[in-house]
Amino acid sequence: MANTDLTTGGQGGSAGGERTWRTSGVLTSRLFAWLIDLVIIALWTVLLAIIVGVLGFLTFGLGWFLFALVVPASGIIYSMVTVGGSRQSTIGMRMLGMRVVRADGGRVDAITAGAHALFFYLAASTGLLWLADVVIGVIDDRGRMGHDYLAGLVVVWND
Repeated sequence: MANTDLTTGGQGGSAGGERTWRTSGVLTSRLFAWLIDLVIIALWTVLLAIIVGVLGFLTFGLGWFLFALVVPASGIIYSMVTVGGSRQSTIGMRMLGMRVVRADGGRVDAITAGAHALFFYLAASTGLLWLADVVIGVIDDRGRMGHDYLAGLVVVWND
């Protein structure tokens, strides 16, 4: 079996300033974390839809044009706030003991987290790209999916 640890220069860790993160088996757990996050994003989407609905009444219908942005924006904003936040993980990831790090060992900022989510949702919106994204994750020793590579991120166990 291939080595599924990620060793990179970074803050703290073992001697020599390097840190090793465990990534073995993270892909399967990501699926369950994503299902938890889908429920949370659905609730967040309902809240945003109510706000846009009220805004539409207050603006005599003009605010209702924002309904087109509610669904795509809710997932991206959720990721920007959670993955780009201090805990570096979505609520689902946190519940299963995972977090996201940059491939170079740095912290994930909100813009990178948003781009990561955008890459995922673009792939998920087309069956072929999503299939390619998942196949990359299955083939990769560390479970990194295509959108992880595009954003320069790695999902690791929170040790």
